This record gives sequence, structure tokens and C-alpha cells, in this order.
Amino acid sequence: MISFIMTPSAQKETNSNTRTHFTSQLQELPIGSEVKVAGWIEDFRDIGKLGFILLRDVTGLVQTVLVGENLQKAKSIPRQSNILITGVVQGTKSKNFPIEIKVTEIFVFSHASLSLPVDPTGRVESNLDTRLDSRALDLRNPKISNIFILRSNILRIIRDFFSENKFIEVNTPKIIGSASEGGSNLFSFNYFKRKGFLAQSPQLYKEQLVLSLDRVFEIAPYFRAENSHTLRHLNEFLSVDLEAAYLDYYDIMNLMEELIKKILVYMRDSNYFDNENPLFKENSLNDLISIPFPKISYDKCLDELTSVGEKVTFGDDLSDSSLRKLGEKFDKFYFIVDWPLNLKPFYIHEKESNPALSKSFDLQFGHLELVSGGTRQHDVSKLKSRLAEQGLSAENFKDHLRVFEWGMPPHSGSGLGFDRLMMVLLGLNNIREAVLYPRDTSRISP
Repeated sequence: MISFIMTPSAQKETNSNTRTHFTSQLQELPIGSEVKVAGWIEDFRDIGKLGFILLRDVTGLVQTVLVGENLQKAKSIPRQSNILITGVVQGTKSKNFPIEIKVTEIFVFSHASLSLPVDPTGRVESNLDTRLDSRALDLRNPKISNIFILRSNILRIIRDFFSENKFIEVNTPKIIGSASEGGSNLFSFNYFKRKGFLAQSPQLYKEQLVLSLDRVFEIAPYFRAENSHTLRHLNEFLSVDLEAAYLDYYDIMNLMEELIKKILVYMRDSNYFDNENPLFKENSLNDLISIPFPKISYDKCLDELTSVGEKVTFGDDLSDSSLRKLGEKFDKFYFIVDWPLNLKPFYIHEKESNPALSKSFDLQFGHLELVSGGTRQHDVSKLKSRLAEQGLSAENFKDHLRVFEWGMPPHSGSGLGFDRLMMVLLGLNNIREAVLYPRDTSRISP
């Protein structure tokens, strides 16, 4: 163990500028407690012999009261500057704050510029591109920072959920030597003396891992070189992937539904829902949590589309237009199951009762796809046949295929687009709102 010996003067200097509490903890303290709180100046009011600094940190806002030299000092500190306030907790007559701090000392860590690219209080709105260019400052707006606090909390819920269900968290490579699913939308680059790619999915790796680890999951970024610029697509996205031995695609659907409902309960109980989001009005939310998500077959979807004048031939993918029409009737969470096998990747298992169909599903929210999954083919000879049917070379997948000759169990899995899920949960119109530093066809910085 390494220990640090500090001189008395160094000890005193360090402690004098050390925060003792977050603003959210102050209400728990008895009146008269001495505290040190750190954060940025959201506002300052001078009413003569008395002044007020509204100090915000990531957990909340507190009103502080200044007189004398501290008031004079505060007048010269720009808003948004980062400071430490030492003071005493006291009662207040303010309707907006349960307590306040009587300031005894102000220490300035750093002064903010008088000209800022965005208004972190949110009083003056900026367009999304301007906000993303100044994302670190944009996050001082609690409406924005709450999105990412929620992201963090939900990711913790997801990890806990999978751990409780005997899944092992894994980390698969993001630099790969071949197209993992035979797709063409991969970013390529020079990897020393050969070509490398950024992974678009952990699919092949997570299947291989069930050979010995049984149930695995991964939360990681992936990359797709799709030249599209929409409100729901990104070129770098966070995916929640799972794979499990001895489960079929209905078991995976049940797991995903249970997970989504667990998140909804957390958000309801934590008062995260915005009343402006019609999805989460009280009755609608309780129904979402208590009623099973509908499971609609691909064939049934075609019938539904025909009834509204949208003709789709069996074997065709469902276009954005078709999904939007389905979403008008099924406007919450629902599964589309049993897709035609020809629409699915080579590793998806066929239905024994109808080999033209696959044991697969998509979890939709209205027109928006959130999850894709299914039962995987674990028979190596059938995998080779499927590769040939799709015009893919078995030689390019030899490292993957040989794992299936070592006693591969039957297995199923899925991938959840986490950024899209955040869009749905918060009623956002643009996926970029839910991502700290989004990457799309026009944005590669900051």
C-alpha cells in the first residue's frame, strides 16, 4: 500500500477547499451545520446590503446568502464560474428552497468567460448542433443532464437484471478482421499490414462464448457505415447484446419484456416521466407494465397492411412506410415474430413446422425497431448451407464454424439499441438528444 505523508500546511490547504456535501444532501442536515458546497454560479442577485448566489451542482440547486465582503467579492465573479462556498445551513423564507446557506467564505476555482456559446440555464434556447458543439457546457442544464443520469441508472438496472438471471458480462473485440455478419456497412481501415474493420455487432463472438459460459451479455458501442442521416440512426451506437444456451426465441422475448417493464417501473417510481409524453400518462403506463406485449406474426402484419391499402408481398422486408402504418395501430411495445427466413442472417434458425419462416422477432415501439433477436442455428452443416444460400464463403467464417464442431448447445439471443430505447422512454424526437457525443454522417467532433 502506498501512503502519502503531508506536511501540516499542505494538509490544511487541501482540506480548506474540499467539498463536504452535494446540494441534494443539505436538507438532511440540522440547522446550524457548517458545510462546504462546490459547483457553478447559476444566478446572482444583488439587492443592496444583501445578495444571493444560486449555486448548482449535478445533484441540484441551493440558495446562498451573502453580506459584507463576500457580497462585494461575488459581484466580480461571472455567472457559471466554478466556486466553493463555505457557510452555515439556516432556515429560509423563500418559497423555492427549504433551506439556504449563510456564506462565510467564497473560493473561486475558475472564472467562466463572459461570453458563452450556449445558455446553460436553458432560458435562452440554442439549436441542437450548437448545443452538441458545446456539449460539456450544455450538460449544466439540468433538463439535459437528467437524460444522462437516467442513462447511467438504466444501464445499472440492465447489468443487475442480467446478473440476477445468471448472465456473465463479456467484452468482445471492436477491431475485427472480417465482416462478422457478411454485411457491407463496415468501417474499414489499415491495420498494420492488413485490412481491419470496426465491429458492427458482437454476434459471432457471443455465440461462440455460450459454448462454455452458457449465458453472456455485453453493453458496448458498435459501428455501421450507413450513409443515412435520420432522426433515429447513428454511425456509432450503444448496443445491449445477450446470448443464452438452452433458451429459445420466446424465452428471449420474455426476458426482454421483463427487462423493459423493470425499467418502466423504476422510472415510474422515480418520477422520471414527463407529463408531456403521452405514452406515460398514468393509466397508459400501468397498462404497459401489467399487460403482456402483443406478439404479431409477420403474416398477420401483411394482413393488417393489406387492410389499410399497403400491399406487401410475402418475403419482402417491411419498409419504413409499412412500419409507420403498423405503428398507427400498434403504437406501444409489440413483437413482430416469425419473419421469412430469407430476410434474416445466416445464423437464424428456421421453424421446423415451416422452413420458409424463421424463429425470430423484432421488438417494436410503434414504427421504431428496438430489439432484433431469434433462435440461432447450432448445426454446423446447416450453417454452411445457409452461408452458401446467401452467397457467403464458408472459408471466411472458418474460425467461427469450427467452434460449432466442439459441442455447441442450442442457443438464442438478441440485440437492443439502447440509444433508441432512451428516445422512447423520454419521448425524444431525435436520437442525438440521448447521446453525449453523437456520431453521424456529418459529425465526428467534438
